Parts: sequence; C-alpha cells; structure tokens
Amino acid sequence: MARNKVRMEWRDSGVLLTTRRHGEGSAIIDVFTESHGRHGGVVRGGASRKMAPLLQPGAQLDVAWRARLEEHLGIFTVELDKSRAGLVLDDRAALAGLNAVTALLAFALPERASHTVLYRKTIGVLDLLDQPELWPLAYLRWEMSLLEELGFGLDLSACAATGQTHDLIYVSPKTGRAISRQGAGDWAPRLLPLPPVMLRQGDAPDSEIVQSLETTGYFLSEHLAPQLGHKPLPEARGRLIHALSRAL
Repeated sequence: MARNKVRMEWRDSGVLLTTRRHGEGSAIIDVFTESHGRHGGVVRGGASRKMAPLLQPGAQLDVAWRARLEEHLGIFTVELDKSRAGLVLDDRAALAGLNAVTALLAFALPERASHTVLYRKTIGVLDLLDQPELWPLAYLRWEMSLLEELGFGLDLSACAATGQTHDLIYVSPKTGRAISRQGAGDWAPRLLPLPPVMLRQGDAPDSEIVQSLETTGYFLSEHLAPQLGHKPLPEARGRLIHALSRAL
C-alpha cells in the first residue's frame, strides 16, 4: 500500500526582510509574518526580471508556505500586497529607517517564533515612513519594543537606587533601569542618558531621539548581540543614526 504524503502548509501576511539568489532563477526570502514569526523559504522564479523588483525589503506580502516536513526550508508562493519602496526612494533618512527595521528583525528574531505584538508595531512604523515628522519617534518606540519583546526591555518606571519617580535622567547600562539625578551620585559618568522622549515626556525633538537611540543601541550591542553569538549590529542601523544626526 502506498504511504500517504503529509504536507505542511499555511498562509499568512508578512514583511519581506531579506532576499538572496538561489540556483538559476529562484530566490530564498526571509519574511516576518504575523502568525508564524520570521520564516524563510524558496520563491521559484524569484530572481526573474518580473519578480525581483517586487521582492524588495519592506514589501508587504501575502505568502503561502508549503513543505514536505515542517523542518524543511519549504516553498513560498507570494503575492505583493504593498510595495513600500515608493515611500522612501526620495528620502534618504526614511530609506535608512526602512533598512534598519528589516535588518534588525533579520538579525535579532529567532526563526519560526511568533511575535504578533511586535509584528503589528513593525507595520505601524513602516507605514509612517512617508511622514518625516512622525516616523523617527515611532522608530525609537519600535526599537524599545524590540528590546522588550526579546527579553531586554528597559524599566524606566522609577529610580533603581532611590525609588523616586521624578528627575529620572540616566539608565543603568547593567540593568536597564532608570536612575535619578540624586541616585546617580559619583556613578553618573558611567551611566547612559535617559532623554525625556524615552519617558514619553516633552516635544520629542530629533536631538533627543538620536540620543535615545544611542542608549537603545547599547542594549542591542552589549546585551542582545552576545546572546546571538556576538554578531555585530547591522550596518543599516548605523546608517540610520548617521542620517538622523545629519539632519540636526
């Protein structure tokens, strides 16, 4: 008697993170999906002249994945729902923002682990990239959410030394907890800045956003990256910081 073939398959919506050529005309893509997390697969014909322009980082895709066994790489069938390339082509900073989001997700997320809340926040920041007055702050909050989702969230609710909830101006590089001016004492030079924007206070000027990204960047490179084998942070994030700093 012939054995029944078991096929694993699902359908989902996702953001394209990376693509690389595979064989003659196919491509391997990495997609951050709403229900199945970061997932890879082969797109047959994905390197063709017709498909390649559609498979750009940040594109919103409807994907169907199938494989003989769950642990296999599998095959993707994709349909383009929204191309975000047009949002950023004429804005160097916005392009840097899109590339930073997709590169950090590809860098940090474990494969095939669902992160539904982070997925929704990712869609939110990507869809703001054509609004320069809004997206840099949304990006900062997204990066803080990324740290939170992966177990490295910052606790900015009260001073770790005194318990007070006012005059919080530092972050402990060891614990990620807020430190007040009074609580810092002689340790102040060794602490990280805590601009008001990270506490959702004030007018969120670009200078504070850049300073805040220096703080979140420390936790990405010194806390998260060691858990991933001490990989360096994606260069795309550095290009974003540079682009935002130039605009100050």
